[in-house]
This record gives sequence, structure tokens and C-alpha cells, in this order.
Amino acid sequence: MEAKAGSLMSGLPSQPPAEEVTETLLERPGLRIERIVSAGQATPEGQWYDQASDEWVLVVKGNARLRLEGEARDRELGEGDFVFLPAHCRHRVAWTQREPPTVWLAIHIFTKC
Repeated sequence: MEAKAGSLMSGLPSQPPAEEVTETLLERPGLRIERIVSAGQATPEGQWYDQASDEWVLVVKGNARLRLEGEARDRELGEGDFVFLPAHCRHRVAWTQREPPTVWLAIHIFTKC
């Protein structure tokens, strides 16, 4: 296997994208690492993510608000803030900074039941 290098900050859209942009950086059995670029996008009201995998997410650049089901308030996330979301922890993105866009690093961990 060949070594691969890059930068999370290279190749960002020059204009805020109309839709969230997700790029898989690395995928292996049981693991997927993604860069997500959000520019004002949020999960539609009343919808929740309910993923079968654990997810560790880090805000690399920008700001966002994340709501976890059962919590009364959004979690404010800024550069360097991370959250671990166990499988089936229902959550939604309440808000993302539009300019400059919010850049996330998401690590999905799949475990066999």
C-alpha cells in the first residue's frame, strides 16, 4: 500500500456550496474517515440522524450547532471542538456557519453486532 498525504483545507469550494459536500478520505473495514464542508446547511426540522455506526466528529474550521435528542439546548461547536456520537444516538445539525464554510472531520467506526 502506498502512503497518501493531503490537507483538510485544500480544495475547498471557492463559493459556499448549495448542498453539504462530503468526501471520503479513507475507508477500511470497520472505518470511514470523511471531510464534510457545510455552508449554512442544517438537518431539516423534525429529521434526525440515527446511524448504525459510532461517529467521532471534529470541527476543523468554522462554527456549528448540534442537537442531541433529549437535550434541551443545542451544543455550540467551534474550531477544535469534537463530539463522540455512539451508534443510534439521534442527533441533528441545527446550524452551520456559511462563510467561511464549516469544515468537519468525521470518523465512522462500524462494529459487528
